[in-house]
Amino acid sequence: MTEKEKMLAGQYYDPTDKELVELRTRAHRLSREYNLTDETEEEKRRAILDVLLPDRGEGTFLQGPIQFDYGVFVTVGRYFYANFNFTVLDTCPVTIGDNVFFGPNCTLATALHSLDPSERNIRRREDGSLYDLEYGKPITIGSDCWIASNVVICAGVTIGNNVVIGAGSVVTRDIPDNCVVAGSPARKIKDNPPNNA
Repeated sequence: MTEKEKMLAGQYYDPTDKELVELRTRAHRLSREYNLTDETEEEKRRAILDVLLPDRGEGTFLQGPIQFDYGVFVTVGRYFYANFNFTVLDTCPVTIGDNVFFGPNCTLATALHSLDPSERNIRRREDGSLYDLEYGKPITIGSDCWIASNVVICAGVTIGNNVVIGAGSVVTRDIPDNCVVAGSPARKIKDNPPNNA
């Protein structure tokens, strides 16, 4: 397996791999370029997102600033909205449904490091170059969700449909359909009946 294949499969991988470095460098450059545009520069923004976030649905709007590790491993549905400071560490796939709204300062982090320092610490190759081993777990978010400001969604989490996540929450475990959660770690507060508009 290539290092990219290992990464996307959630196995330990070497992030200094040439292909991954090139993909990350491109995503970081495109994120920076996007952040230098005004929201009225729709053509320019669209051209950047065509490369950075090619698997996106109609009506996607990213306020900016944004930061993606790779971008190309993220899929978003129709009418996706992200407010200021949207950060995605997509070392594993991130899948987001339709009509999902993010408040400012939200982070989706699929990246993980071992709890054991002997596995986590920097290593040295025979040529003297340094590297570490990392891994990740995918994040999946259903449709019709509202994620309020300053929310962190951790690696391996699946969030159902019609979920509201309160401001400042840290989501560390799966969230079922049709509920409101909040806190750190996020816990269910109440049901959120579907089609209650």
